[in-house]
Amino acid sequence: MPYLRFDEKVVKEKIDTVVERTMKMDYGWDWPGGVAFFGIAEAYEATGEEKYLHYLRDWVDEELEDGLPPLTVNASSIGHTLLTLYKSTEEQKYLDYAVQMADFLLNDAERFGDGVLQHTVNGGKTVFPQQAWVDTMFMAGYFLLRIGHLLDRKDYFEFGLKQYHGHEEFLQDEETNLYYHGWDNIAGNHMSGVFWARGNSWAAYTMARALELVKVQHPSFMIIADSLRDQLSTLVRLQSQTGLWHTIVTDPDSYLETSGSAGIAAALLSKGKLYNKYLQRSIDGILNEIKEDGSVMNVSAGTAVMDDEDGYRGVPRKRVQGWGQGLVLAFLSLLLKRNQNVQHEEKLSAESV
Repeated sequence: MPYLRFDEKVVKEKIDTVVERTMKMDYGWDWPGGVAFFGIAEAYEATGEEKYLHYLRDWVDEELEDGLPPLTVNASSIGHTLLTLYKSTEEQKYLDYAVQMADFLLNDAERFGDGVLQHTVNGGKTVFPQQAWVDTMFMAGYFLLRIGHLLDRKDYFEFGLKQYHGHEEFLQDEETNLYYHGWDNIAGNHMSGVFWARGNSWAAYTMARALELVKVQHPSFMIIADSLRDQLSTLVRLQSQTGLWHTIVTDPDSYLETSGSAGIAAALLSKGKLYNKYLQRSIDGILNEIKEDGSVMNVSAGTAVMDDEDGYRGVPRKRVQGWGQGLVLAFLSLLLKRNQNVQHEEKLSAESV
């Protein structure tokens, strides 16, 4: 497989402009900020740029002056930022708040079946009874794995794994291996039955990151690894020549969408050089969607499980969205990290000769 070709300096410059644009947007304690700040946290870890950490710290400290707001599954995504702040500053308050959020998910959040979290948004005002949405794998499942791993809390970790397995059971299609957007446990169906790009990216990206935390000896490792393997094998064959994926990944007449494409491409990076041909297209395609001021374009707006395919085709993509900024930052940051790892391995190999 060919090496990935990109200018590391250009990628770092793009990351910086995207971070700066992201911090000019306004967020509440909910998932748009949760995903945006996750991307900034990833950028901090990849570049070591201290101002990114200061941005996160200033925002969180101001938000927490009045304590935690009412929690939901989606709002739990802010927990990712709290974990980064705790690891970077060792300030106990960030961990204490993160534990409160994890306790909410473990003990109080609505669930159905064998402990599958019911999707909740908007401070719990919008209710989707006994519905599983693939978004939960990022917002809550991955957060629970991260905090469980950090604190060696088996209860958090295993409940996080339960979300991965439950969502795989209800949402991964046995024929295509793609993930549906949602499942209605009362009706017993996938509602519109659409394979949505950002939904598939939530699943793929968080499964790839989960495999960094789950021990190979744990039975869950191969369940997640095989689910991801088969999903990615299908997704690469649906990539457009631009390097992006269509918002309905199986519909080439639906528009190309950047946030889902970034999440899928980030998952492909976890497979070493296997998918370099597809990743090269994605690097070029995603960089082309970043304006000079750091705005990530062609990102679909917040998307419920729509009634039909026309509903997804009609979701607007004109505005700059926090989740688009965050997922592009997550991809570019992981690209830098992988490149640094390759360079390190090549240096060790040369020194051993």
